[in-house]
Amino acid sequence: MSLRSLSAALLALTLSPALHAADKPLLQDGKKTLFQRVLTTPGCKLSDAAGAAPGSAQPTFSRFYVYERATADNREWLRVGPDTQGKSIGWLPGDCTVEWKMQLTLAFTNPANRDRLMFFKDRAQLEGILDAPDPVSQVAPLRAKLKHGSEAPGVLAEEPQYFVDLQKNFYLLPVLSGEEVMTEEGFRTRILNVASVSKADPASAASASAGASAAAKTAANTQLKAFSAAVVFVIDSTISMDPYIDRTREAIKRVYAQIEKENLGKQVKFGLIAYRSSTQAVPGLEYVSKMYADPNTVKDGADFLAKVADLKQAKVSSKAFDEDAYAGVMHAVDKVDWSQFGARYVVLITDAGALDGGDKLSSTGLGAEQVRIEASNPGVALYTLHLKTPSGAKNHSSAEAQYRSLSTYPGTNTSLYYPVNAGDVDEFGRKVDSLAGAITQQVRSAYMGEDAVGSATNAKAAPAEQKMLEDAALIGHAMQLAYLGKATGTQAPPVFQAWISDRDLIKQNVPTTDVRVLLTKAQLSDLSDVLKQILDAANEGMISPSEMFTRLRSVAATMGADPNQLKQGSTTRVADLGVLGEYLQDLPYQSEVLNLDEETWKGWDGLAQEKFIRNLSTKLRHYQRYNADVDRWVALAPGSDSRDNVYPVPLEMMP
Repeated sequence: MSLRSLSAALLALTLSPALHAADKPLLQDGKKTLFQRVLTTPGCKLSDAAGAAPGSAQPTFSRFYVYERATADNREWLRVGPDTQGKSIGWLPGDCTVEWKMQLTLAFTNPANRDRLMFFKDRAQLEGILDAPDPVSQVAPLRAKLKHGSEAPGVLAEEPQYFVDLQKNFYLLPVLSGEEVMTEEGFRTRILNVASVSKADPASAASASAGASAAAKTAANTQLKAFSAAVVFVIDSTISMDPYIDRTREAIKRVYAQIEKENLGKQVKFGLIAYRSSTQAVPGLEYVSKMYADPNTVKDGADFLAKVADLKQAKVSSKAFDEDAYAGVMHAVDKVDWSQFGARYVVLITDAGALDGGDKLSSTGLGAEQVRIEASNPGVALYTLHLKTPSGAKNHSSAEAQYRSLSTYPGTNTSLYYPVNAGDVDEFGRKVDSLAGAITQQVRSAYMGEDAVGSATNAKAAPAEQKMLEDAALIGHAMQLAYLGKATGTQAPPVFQAWISDRDLIKQNVPTTDVRVLLTKAQLSDLSDVLKQILDAANEGMISPSEMFTRLRSVAATMGADPNQLKQGSTTRVADLGVLGEYLQDLPYQSEVLNLDEETWKGWDGLAQEKFIRNLSTKLRHYQRYNADVDRWVALAPGSDSRDNVYPVPLEMMP
């Protein structure tokens, strides 16, 4: 036996009592509940003992927990396990891993209306661009080199040309560290140190960075021949809506005639869902939401019209002016099989606001932001045609705020909200005709191999409709990038460690990435339990403001919080009480809940307190959906216990 092998064997024997005694991973420095985690880098191999001969290579970016640290052959070694349940599987050299303190990952936004994100070798170069009075002068030369397939100084890689959809093809783009800075142009931007890797080799990455070649463009055009669209109208069918229902039918009839004339029947499908409000409050409404036509089962125009022929407005009034619009939208999001279509649209048609998640009449318990996030999972674009009828004048501004939030297409900063002045039926009809026609034209262009960008515009359209057509072209382009990303198996670029900006370097109001917090089942359950306690305390605090923090101190005490944290003080924040887990403490965002103190709570009027409670309530409902969404819980290491699987929660959904 060699001296090195003998040393490794003796070290293993020496460490074996500790190996059996330690059944929990090591804690992070200064933490009481967060364990040490590392990510593997390319070529990282597992050994039976510290310093022993390397064995099997581990998949890159496997997340391992650290159970023990040791030194052998002047190298640090880590005894690791795939989960927190006491199962260690061997030793890794410390220098082939990186620490991962916060379980954060990034998701690319759709690059339809921005430049592709660049990965920089050095932070200083990226900061220099963001600090420049004219960032274009520094970025343009780098873009030019990448476009022609040359290396750009300091740029390790470029984001793929096509959209990589985290919802359909989970990938890990871990955040190792980050800092929020103010750019020279006045935008708050996060500079992030990230890791990224995929199975693609460097040669293919360089080819992707060089832009689409003629052959690649031809291949994309071939792929797009199978590109199809589904447009589901979600229409308010309460009293006063008959004229709009009839005009929507007429618009779809016209479009179907054109579709069938051009033999695009397999490429474009329409569906229709009607919604009303709570049938518990008013049984005569008959339904909360109802699918009249599923785009997956509609054969042609005649079949669609037959399916929706008996759709009429309600015979009785709802209990409140606001209707359950989110029930109709979520019916479309959850019940339509969107996987059959490349382009996915929901068009909401309403003359009233939506019941918010905190309203007792709401069947979903969700707000506009939550519904928008749910729609983004299957990649659905939400349009709203808001009929501003005279009878709803007092409701217009609040409804507009809801629907602007609902209809912002993720990553593009494009609002798909379109008001119809005075609820004019003719103006509404023109908008429906234009929108349905524009979407159909997008699919036709893709099928014919034409450039889709700008193909839906019409120089003769009125300015308001022109904006809608331009937006439709942009969203259509985004849908195609997503479709091609899936069809071609596009992956994150094969870079290991780099610096990026979470905003476009030129259009600094446009995000390049969204942050996801990877929570385990236990963390999500803990978060739900604690938010419920805070919600109960806040409800009591509306009656007696001082009761809220008295109740929270009591909750913290039962959870074993440090008594020093529970001292009286009007400036003591929720975060200082220790009721929320350590996994929230270092997240790169401003938390309304964590930063709330007693003085601020008492200073709010009833409306502000009620808004806080409503927001908290809708997030709590959303966590219940996450828990039940079995398809999107992800294992981050081979053989890990399912209790350590994680769910990618959008950062804005944290409390």
